[in-house]
Amino acid sequence: MTIKLYELAGAEDDRRFSPYCWRIRYALRHKGLDFETIACRFTDKHVIAFSGQDKVPVLVDGDEVVSDSWAIACHLEQAYPDRPSLFGGSAGQALSRFYVDWADTVLHGTLIRLLASDIHAHLHERDKDYFRESRERRFGTTLEEFTSDHAQSLQELKRILTPLRRTLQSQPYLGGDAPLFADYTVMGAFMWARSVSQVSLLEPDDPVALWRGRLLGQLGEEASRLRAYG
Repeated sequence: MTIKLYELAGAEDDRRFSPYCWRIRYALRHKGLDFETIACRFTDKHVIAFSGQDKVPVLVDGDEVVSDSWAIACHLEQAYPDRPSLFGGSAGQALSRFYVDWADTVLHGTLIRLLASDIHAHLHERDKDYFRESRERRFGTTLEEFTSDHAQSLQELKRILTPLRRTLQSQPYLGGDAPLFADYTVMGAFMWARSVSQVSLLEPDDPVALWRGRLLGQLGEEASRLRAYG
């Protein structure tokens, strides 16, 4: 049976912008697995109600239904041990958890100050009120005010990327000579930005930009089939 991946979409079905869903797209490609994607939106909770929760990504793999990007990655590793490993072993799997937590908190927490208004602009009309109300309640201010200081947010992004930059100065991927789930976890955030924003996040000669380009190149035609900037 074909694996199905439920993903968050913008106004257009081919604008897929969830960083968590991008992690799993990369993971499925890494494993060499065929899969079908299904677009759903913030207010399409009924579409994934069968999963017992209301967030994407949701993976349907035969009789298995798995939600949460980390749980999905662990499922793929366990279910397809004969395919290329996402973690490089149990120690690598444990270390990958750090990248997940760092991306979910530090990296996403910085990027959202650059992206929140752009995300809203690219949403389907039926999602816009939900997104604005839920995020402004979370941020404690309007989307416009929250994203008003791009210069400061870009400086903060440059600062928090320092450890990543230093690592990528001496090796092509976080996984070493080839990418692993740690790479896909961080790259998901850059795909999130690429899907909705025209803001240039990195200098062209930044080791992080070069790493991003290598991972983007691995998508081949898939990168050009989906709506994005840059």
